[in-house]
Amino acid sequence: MPPLILIKTAIAMVWLYEGLWCKLLGGSRHELEVVQAAPLFSPNLAALFLRALGVFECALAAWVLAGWQPLWAGLVQTVLLVSLNTAGITWSRHLIPDPPGMLFKNFAFLVLVWVAAGQAAS
Repeated sequence: MPPLILIKTAIAMVWLYEGLWCKLLGGSRHELEVVQAAPLFSPNLAALFLRALGVFECALAAWVLAGWQPLWAGLVQTVLLVSLNTAGITWSRHLIPDPPGMLFKNFAFLVLVWVAAGQAAS
C-alpha cells in the first residue's frame, strides 16, 4: 500500500485541479456550459454557482490534506460527486462526451477516497 500522504496528495490534486483550474481560473469552458444546461440556473447564476463550487472543491483539497475527520471528508466527497454526476447526466448528458467513462473514472476516484479515509481513520 502506498503511504497515506501519497494517496491524500493524489486526491487533493484532483480537487485542486477541478476547483482552481477548471472552475475558478476558467481552464474548462465546458464546465460552465454543463452548468448552464441545468434548468435551475440563469447564465449569471450558473457562473456564480461554478465559482462557488470551485472554492468548495479547493477547500476539499485542503480538508483531505489536513486529514481532519477523514470519514466525514469521504462522505462529503461521495455526496458531492454523486450529486454532480446525477445532475450532469440528468440535464447535460448531451454535453458530456463520454458519460459512462465519467462514471467509471469517478467510481475509481471514490474508491481511492475511501481507501484514504479508511487508512486515516484506523
